[in-house]
Amino acid sequence: MSNWLAVKAVVGRELSKVFRQRGRLISSMVRPLIWLLVIGSGVGSMLQGEQQSGYLTFLVPGIVAMTLLFAALLSALTLVYDKEFGVMRMMMIAPIEHYWIVVSKIIAATITAMVQAAMLLVILAVIGLVDVNIALLLLVPALATAICCAAIGGLIAAWSKTLDNFAVIMNFFIFPLFFLSGALYPVSQLPEYLKYIVLINPFSYGVDLMKHAVPAAESDFSIITDITVLSVFSIAAIVVACWRFSRESVHEPLFHRVTGKKG
Repeated sequence: MSNWLAVKAVVGRELSKVFRQRGRLISSMVRPLIWLLVIGSGVGSMLQGEQQSGYLTFLVPGIVAMTLLFAALLSALTLVYDKEFGVMRMMMIAPIEHYWIVVSKIIAATITAMVQAAMLLVILAVIGLVDVNIALLLLVPALATAICCAAIGGLIAAWSKTLDNFAVIMNFFIFPLFFLSGALYPVSQLPEYLKYIVLINPFSYGVDLMKHAVPAAESDFSIITDITVLSVFSIAAIVVACWRFSRESVHEPLFHRVTGKKG
């Protein structure tokens, strides 16, 4: 019971920070809308007839998935922030296993990503790019994708000792994950050597799962394949992140500060 109370406290703390920063929530909508309305319209202008409007509809699952990816990874940043600025010291001396801290952060990152995705879908429904029923249906696969993205963020954060280190690693992964996922184009039209990269990219299966909810977006894999890959990867990533974070060597500087010992 104490573990779940601790999880509730950490998740509540993270979410309260997110909802207090309303400007952050509103500004998070700018990036996906630029990709969809500016870049999507630009690429779509090179297509003919119905293909032009169809391309914007095709982009919807990928843009929503992009929102989940950026939101989850940026939320995972708090794990590194707490380690670097000393907040983690209070968490480390709490009477719970250390891996629950990682689990709490991943849950908070998932919820934050889902909130931003829901806000984007409301905007897309209002401007008429998606039907309300499709928008609601997209929230189901969005949850699986959000967990996967949060697991990726937790995995990166568990290996990062400083904010700068996290930023470098995140930027190294985030754009290849997005561009090589089929979010902007059908996987079937990619060169053969790029298809193999898409196949080993777990984010690809999150994007594809969301495509199944949009009739105009042609999917590349089956729903069972998408769910299986997302589940296996998410569980494995969370387990590895928890293991890494729980290693005593990772927190030696923190313990030295608390106890006054020096290495």
